[in-house]
Amino acid sequence: MTKILYIEDNPQNMRLVKKMLAIGGYDMVEAVDGYSGLDAAARELPALILMDINLPDIDGVEATTRLKSSEAMRHIPIIALTANAMFGDKERYMAAGCDGYLAKPISKKELLETLKIFLGDK
Repeated sequence: MTKILYIEDNPQNMRLVKKMLAIGGYDMVEAVDGYSGLDAAARELPALILMDINLPDIDGVEATTRLKSSEAMRHIPIIALTANAMFGDKERYMAAGCDGYLAKPISKKELLETLKIFLGDK
């Protein structure tokens, strides 16, 4: 089963995305802040990372920068999954190293289609 890491501090968002990923046949690894997300990424080496931007310790931009600077993890696609949807936000996250961007609230269809684009058909 393809492993997806979701770095998200909101329990409701975590549960919702976990259900969506299960429907798509993905296994989700959870991290509730930036530092635990970095640890989980290094430990699990997931196929893809869903990154919330507003996290309680280091934000998703900093976490993305750190992941993309790691030789072992720079190949892992990172999708910003965030409520930040103002003009320029997407460009800022892409410039920080995110490979994709999804604005919350997200639909199951949108999430699963995005995963297929980055991971290929399973």
